[in-house]
Amino acid sequence: MKTMDVVVIETPPLGDRSYLVHDGQVALVIDPQRDTDRVETAAAEAGVRITHVAETHLHNDYLTGGLVLAGAHGAWYLVNPAAAVGFEHRPIADGDTVQVGRLTVKAVATPGHTHHHLSYVVTDGDQQAVFSGGSLLYGSVGRTDLVAPEDTEQLTRDQYTSVRRLVKEAGPEAALYPTHGFGSFCSSGPASGAHESTIAQQLETNHALTDPDEDHFVRELIANLTAYPSYYAHMAPANIQGPGPADLTVPESLDPAELSRRLEDGEWVVDLRNRVAFASSHLQGSVSFEYGRGSSFTAYLGWVLPWGRQLTLVGGRTDVEKAIRDLSRIGIDSPDAALGTEPEALAVGTAVVSYPRVGWEEMLRQRSDGDVVLDVRRTDEYDAGHLAGAVNIPLHELLKRMEEVPGGKVWVHCESGYRSGVAASLLQRAGRDVVHVDAKFRSQTTS
Repeated sequence: MKTMDVVVIETPPLGDRSYLVHDGQVALVIDPQRDTDRVETAAAEAGVRITHVAETHLHNDYLTGGLVLAGAHGAWYLVNPAAAVGFEHRPIADGDTVQVGRLTVKAVATPGHTHHHLSYVVTDGDQQAVFSGGSLLYGSVGRTDLVAPEDTEQLTRDQYTSVRRLVKEAGPEAALYPTHGFGSFCSSGPASGAHESTIAQQLETNHALTDPDEDHFVRELIANLTAYPSYYAHMAPANIQGPGPADLTVPESLDPAELSRRLEDGEWVVDLRNRVAFASSHLQGSVSFEYGRGSSFTAYLGWVLPWGRQLTLVGGRTDVEKAIRDLSRIGIDSPDAALGTEPEALAVGTAVVSYPRVGWEEMLRQRSDGDVVLDVRRTDEYDAGHLAGAVNIPLHELLKRMEEVPGGKVWVHCESGYRSGVAASLLQRAGRDVVHVDAKFRSQTTS
């Protein structure tokens, strides 16, 4: 007899995972993202029928595809009733069990990441798997400051208690499958880079389980919480209402005159090409959000640009198609597109401009005394070490604080070159003389 199988559906741009759990015939889907076609493909390849869809929590970092997926399959949609969602669902609460073919699914209340968070322990004979959402992660736990500032301390204490209860609900050999923690801003603390783990391994290594002092754990976790994307504020309310299906259609390429008009009017035109190509040649007024190469494209675009504005994506068809999918996951729908990788051919009458791109040695050698060094890393990164005299304005605050950038030529850097590439394009769009320091930040340059 075939044992329980878990199919992992990864979303690297957001650092999250969804799961298809099945017994060879019927399946449970946990925390599906909005582009549900990936789940449909996984189910078809496994030859199973989706009968249940479950949420661990109302997500802050992406829109769920749970409602759409459950509706498409006539599946039970399992949601904690305490979440007070605005759509039909099958309530599931602490201690409730559901049978999915041979699989027994038990809900375990694990508040901490949110007030109404659930984890699921799935059992098939001697085999167990724990789906922990934003509760127990690999090496740490989900962050506890996403609900409200006044709730953070209590949620952190809840998180400490919840993970201890969760590990008692399953055997030590149970496989652990969190939703967050793979580069997601929803993780906190010293999350590891592991790709798999068990309850036993976490009992040995996870600070939330090895720290015997709850007060110490709470202080340390809260002290190490860093900034998170502003678009998070829009996710939970949309998930409460129940997001509709994602529209992944690639639009027809804009007329060159229309693209020029949008640039002239100050609309947001996003160039997806790599930052090297952008620095050397791009349409005046466009901004650089390099797609691919392991970048956090979705998170930073949703964090940096004003919410709810029309976007126009510029790039090759493949990158545009992938970017549309990624953006749909955070509720940025129906962007327009100018398809092509040669800027001069995409617009009529718009200047093609550039800016210098250098490494650290060139910056240290060429920078004049009156020039500005702008560090666009987060404040916690800056505090840990920075170049003497550098001005710190985190990338996600730059648009609102542009007037705080001192006059003169601006040499802008970050940790790796990605964020500073975005910042350089925003600065040039604002009329500044900019140089992009595109190199890994070196501690020996700091003070």
